[in-house]
Amino acid sequence: MVKRKLGALEKVEADLPNLQQKIRRDPKSYIEDFRAQHYQYESHREIFMAAPSSTTETGLISLRELIDFIAHVAHCYPDITKEFPQQLMDILSQHHLILQPELREKIVGSLVLLRKKEILDSATLLQTLFPILVSTPSKTLRALVFQKILMDLRTSNAKATNHKLNRTMQTVLFNLVTSDRTSSKGLWAIKLTRELWKRQIWSDAKAVDVMKEASLAQNEKVIVGGVRFFLGGDKEREEMEDESSDEEAIDMGQVRHQAGINKKTRSNARAVAKARAAVKKKERKKNQPHPLNFSALHLLHDPQGYAESLFSKHLQNTKSKLNLDQKLMVLQLITRLVGLHKLHIMHLYSYFQKYLTPRQPSVTSFLASLAQASHDLVPPDDLEPLVQKIANEFVSEASAAEVASAGLNAIREICARQPLAMNETLLQDLVMYRKSKDKGVMMAGRGLLSLFRDVAPEMLKRRDRGKDASIGLQKGDKKEKRFAEQSAGGIEGLELLEKWKEEERRKKRAELGLPSDAEDDEEEDEEADWAAWNVDDDEDSDGSGDWVNVQSDVEIDFSDSEDEKDGPPSKKAKSAESKKDDAPAEKEEESAEAKFSKLATTRILTPADLAKLQELREEAAINALVPGARGRNAAANVTRHRDDPLTAEEIEGLAALSAGKQTREERIAHAREGKTEQHKSVTAKRKERKEDQGKSTTNKEKARKKNFLMTLGKAKSKNKRSLVQTRAVLKAHQDRAKRGGRRGNVGM
Repeated sequence: MVKRKLGALEKVEADLPNLQQKIRRDPKSYIEDFRAQHYQYESHREIFMAAPSSTTETGLISLRELIDFIAHVAHCYPDITKEFPQQLMDILSQHHLILQPELREKIVGSLVLLRKKEILDSATLLQTLFPILVSTPSKTLRALVFQKILMDLRTSNAKATNHKLNRTMQTVLFNLVTSDRTSSKGLWAIKLTRELWKRQIWSDAKAVDVMKEASLAQNEKVIVGGVRFFLGGDKEREEMEDESSDEEAIDMGQVRHQAGINKKTRSNARAVAKARAAVKKKERKKNQPHPLNFSALHLLHDPQGYAESLFSKHLQNTKSKLNLDQKLMVLQLITRLVGLHKLHIMHLYSYFQKYLTPRQPSVTSFLASLAQASHDLVPPDDLEPLVQKIANEFVSEASAAEVASAGLNAIREICARQPLAMNETLLQDLVMYRKSKDKGVMMAGRGLLSLFRDVAPEMLKRRDRGKDASIGLQKGDKKEKRFAEQSAGGIEGLELLEKWKEEERRKKRAELGLPSDAEDDEEEDEEADWAAWNVDDDEDSDGSGDWVNVQSDVEIDFSDSEDEKDGPPSKKAKSAESKKDDAPAEKEEESAEAKFSKLATTRILTPADLAKLQELREEAAINALVPGARGRNAAANVTRHRDDPLTAEEIEGLAALSAGKQTREERIAHAREGKTEQHKSVTAKRKERKEDQGKSTTNKEKARKKNFLMTLGKAKSKNKRSLVQTRAVLKAHQDRAKRGGRRGNVGM
């Protein structure tokens, strides 16, 4: 009797796939069959819940098959299966430690399937899976649950951002990190947040707060995970965005042609429709505004307090368990924050004192971090002793070339951010290394010289200033910058537009045979620019379309020099008569306003001017990247660190590029080692390699080794051929060549 029941049960389980298809087609007709299977599921579930560890293998297999069956058709009978999701969650939550791997995976997959059918909501699913992810010792189950959680969050934010779900999940991760700072469970919060940040699903300050708390934890792995997010999370996001944008475009013409020449089937029609939908989606995505992807370092609520906490907790604390490499990562993050937000941390610069020596491991990383921590609001008294120590320890005649070039590069990077950290005596000594015989030291010395020609040429000797710096000092364009002095804002690249307009005006007047110093046609050019802009003119109510010259009657003082005895020059529109006047007072006024463009104070830029300005900016950016461009290194050093980090390879300079190259002695030794080997031809080497691999020879190679007497008969038969036989042999040879050999392309 028992055997008969087991046989009937096996037959029913074998028919489950067929019954599943029938229920999907007509649920009402097969409701009784479904009730029978649901009753079987209830029986097996009660047996399992009563004794989970003693359930038979047959019972577990039957339970697994019935769970899979009910999950696929649960949407057809919502009243009967209303308790089914909660039952699965109870089984997984209470007994996931003793469940069989197959049954465990089937329950997780069934819950995800119920979520896709919208029988279960995302919040309930994540609240069930996340505690299992944190607590289970099974590596396979952790990987499966992590994948399902990540996939559900991506699906929930696919069409529109699910703010409620994101906030709930971010709160769970935040509490996971802050509840126990010594536990390694915070790693799952780091992995989830980093993956979702990389895919631009989470890009708000709440996700950054989770990683901020992770970097302030007490577990070494959690600390490193949080710090790495701030150092490389934005780069990962940019790389993923570049990969998604570099996808191959779908050629609709080729798709239509392929569908036209092939047999017309439903699959081909679906392929064409799918390709058309993909193209429309891509075009729609291209026309959407680009999202504002703020860096994680910019979304921090209190960067000053965060940097101070990192410094005191991980670097100054003697009980910190971080090793040197981990401390270097924390130091890079702190200095990146200091340079980016222009912070000031007490004792940070004195912390570098004991590490600035060539014998220190990873010393170039310390030098790069020190350069990152320098900015124009750092007091020169804090940086000047460090610059002096780098010069004493690294830059000397007795130092190796790699050491000297690293020291010079580090000093250049520091002075690019705070030029006041250098004194004249030390600068004139360091500049002399531009005449070194080593290329790395020479380039580092030239870089330091070109930097100070741009930022502080008065500190150089007259013979080292160069032509442009000397002319700038004579005109008053290049002045010594005072501590914490901020340059006035303006439109980027406006001087390029002014210079281009002046050249165009001179060319136009030269063609007309007029003197080039007159400026009568300025208003005509302006009207032509506005006319070239094809938009509807917005006229005033009085019908007047002329520009009104507005003069400011407020005198603005742009100079804070104490030794100026005369009053500050007023900023007024220059008339034609004042331009011809060569009085000294007028020259002083022009020199004081030299840093402001005339275009910014005398006229409004037209749309044509703005378009040309953008073109000139791009051209200047391309010219700046050309090797040998003047001031290229200095301009890059001044502005680079605010957006991009400074790496140890940039401090090493040419030494990093030549690290993999062999010395002369190593090349000679390598050549002598090669001569000990016996010379062999390419054919002999190929033959030896084939023999080692156990491969046989070809028929041609076998024919060459065949005995002469064995080939004699074939040679004699060739001489006895008639013309008809020879023609037949040659014709057969041509036919074989046409079809690609004896086995070749027949029918193609």
